[in-house]
Amino acid sequence: MIVRTRNPDATHELAGPLTVAEVLDRLDVAPHTVLVIHDGELVTADHELPEDAEVEVRPVISGGAGTPRCVVCRGPAVIEEPRHRAAWCGAHFVDHVQRQIRKAIDHGHGLTPGERMFSYTDRMLVAVSGGKDSLALWDALLAMGYRVDGLYVGLGIGGYSTRSQEICTRFAEERRATLHVVDLAETYGYAIPNGANAAGRSTCGVCGLSKRYVFNRVAMEHGYDVVLTGHNLDDEAATLLGNLLRWNDALLARQGPVLRGGDGLQARKCKPLYRLSERETAAYCVVRGIEYVVEECPLVAGNSGHEHKAALDVIEAGSPGAKAQLLFGFLDRQARLSRGAEEGGAAALGSCARCGMPTTTDVCAFCRQRERIVAVLPQHEEAV
Repeated sequence: MIVRTRNPDATHELAGPLTVAEVLDRLDVAPHTVLVIHDGELVTADHELPEDAEVEVRPVISGGAGTPRCVVCRGPAVIEEPRHRAAWCGAHFVDHVQRQIRKAIDHGHGLTPGERMFSYTDRMLVAVSGGKDSLALWDALLAMGYRVDGLYVGLGIGGYSTRSQEICTRFAEERRATLHVVDLAETYGYAIPNGANAAGRSTCGVCGLSKRYVFNRVAMEHGYDVVLTGHNLDDEAATLLGNLLRWNDALLARQGPVLRGGDGLQARKCKPLYRLSERETAAYCVVRGIEYVVEECPLVAGNSGHEHKAALDVIEAGSPGAKAQLLFGFLDRQARLSRGAEEGGAAALGSCARCGMPTTTDVCAFCRQRERIVAVLPQHEEAV
C-alpha cells in the first residue's frame, strides 16, 4: 500500500493488508497526533487497509505561535519531538518513554510472535556508565517493576571514571538497588589508556572488547539471565550506517536489539532503548531529576561512530524520522541476512582455554588482548 504523510511530505510503501494501528506503528507515529484518511473518509485504528490501499496520514498539531500543548492532557509541554509530531508535559513524557521501552520489550524487532525481550521473572543486569542512557534505562525499568541490578566497569580514565562511578553509586544508593563494580586495573591488570597503548589498538576498540567481556562474565558468575545496555536509536542508526558503508555482512546480520545467549556461556543481551533518541533519554533524566555525566569520554576523539551520528543529524533535521526509518526498515528486512548467515554456517561456540568464557576459537579475543597488554605492562598485584 501507499501511505502519504504530511508536514513534512513523504511517501511510504508498506506490505498489506494492515490495520490503521499497525500502519501508524510501522511509521512510529503517535495516533493522537494524526488523522488517517482512506478513500476520502476518516478511518479508525481497527480499520483494515487492503494491499492496494492509498492512505493519507495528516497531522493535526499545528505549528502556530503559542505554548506547545501536551498531546495527552493539553497542558503546557516541556518537550516537542518532530519525529513523533507530538509534544508532552513532564508526566506524560515519562509515560511516553516508558511506553516506548514497553513496546521494545513486548514487540521488539527480531522477536518471534509472543516472544518478549525478557520477563518479570528474569534477573537482569544493566551496564551503567554514569551517562544519560544507561541511568535512564535503569530508572525506567525499576519504575516499571523489573528486577534489575547495575554493573559499573571502572576503566581508569582519570577524573572522568571517578566521577562516573560516584554518580552510579549515588544513583543505586538512592534507590536501594544493587550495583556491582569491576575495576579493570585491579581485576585484569590494565586500564584503558595504558592498555590501548600496550595493545597497539584504538582506545574504543580495547574498551569495547573489555566491557563486553566483563558484562558477560559478571552476568554468568552471578546468575543473571539478561544483560541490558543503554544503546539508543542514534547509536544503533549510526552503527548501521557504518556497517553499510563498509558492507560488513557479518555485523549487519548480527545487528539488532536482541542477541540471544546460549549453551550456558552467554547471557541474553538486549537494548530496550533502541526506539528512543538521545534527546529523549536526556530529557527523561532531566524530568526525573537524574544526575548524569554530561561530558563525553575524553578518549573518544576519532571514533567514526560520532561522524556517522553527525551525518545522520543533518539528514534528520531536514527529514524528521529518517533515523528511525533507516533503522526500523533495516530490522524489518534483516531476517533475510540472518538466514543467509545461518546457511553459510556459523562457527561453533565453545569455551576459552584460558578463562572459560564463550569463543569461536581456542582462546577468546579478550584473553588474547589481555596477554598482549600484560606482556608490556607491569602486572597489577591484585589482578587475576
